[in-house]
Amino acid sequence: MDVVKLIMKRMGRVATAVGIGALLAGGLGLSTPAPSANADCPDVDLVFARGTSEPPGVGGIGGSFVDALRGAIGGRSLAVYPVNYQASSDFGSPDFVPTFIDGIRDASSHIESMAASCPKTREVLGGFSQGAAVAGFVTSSAVPKGVPVSSVPAPMAPDIANHVAAVTLFGTPSDQFLEKYGAPDIAIGPLYQSKTLQLCAPGDPICGGGADPAAHASYGMNGMTNQAANFVASHL
Repeated sequence: MDVVKLIMKRMGRVATAVGIGALLAGGLGLSTPAPSANADCPDVDLVFARGTSEPPGVGGIGGSFVDALRGAIGGRSLAVYPVNYQASSDFGSPDFVPTFIDGIRDASSHIESMAASCPKTREVLGGFSQGAAVAGFVTSSAVPKGVPVSSVPAPMAPDIANHVAAVTLFGTPSDQFLEKYGAPDIAIGPLYQSKTLQLCAPGDPICGGGADPAAHASYGMNGMTNQAANFVASHL
């Protein structure tokens, strides 16, 4: 019985000491901080839409841009999110438009989700060819004229623009190219215009008036992915 009393007495002293220690630590600001909810958030998050007929992922131009961006941002951590859409080449099919809209919806949803869960992460939006059109429409402040509002995702809230550091578009389809397929013009939203870089290689027939199909695939070799990476770095 005496042994039991001794053990109980010692346990009481330990509990008291722990309690006092916790109070002192709290009062002196020495308590162990709780893990941050944003501990896994990257410094930079790249959302990139690949070009027509490229396999799932960021595509060839996107891959070149990712490599250039990693080198341009120094010690900052970089996450890469490939936009989830078909990147179909069947422009004349009635099924094409819904797949294109899927890309707009997926990219905007990811950016909105990151803005909520990782508010300090700097978002970068980019795309190549058809993917550049997807990314361009993601920035739009209003649904294009003639497009049923119910068929497309609502424009992102204005405050989301505060989380997007830069937008980089490679080989964006020109208004003339889009007109051939009955698509609306791409209007970069006012809140994104000053931080958007659109690059069109000389001779590119998709974004410009050129006639060299090879030019449309030259962005990873002509220095423009490096140019875009430096543009992003300057806006972080």
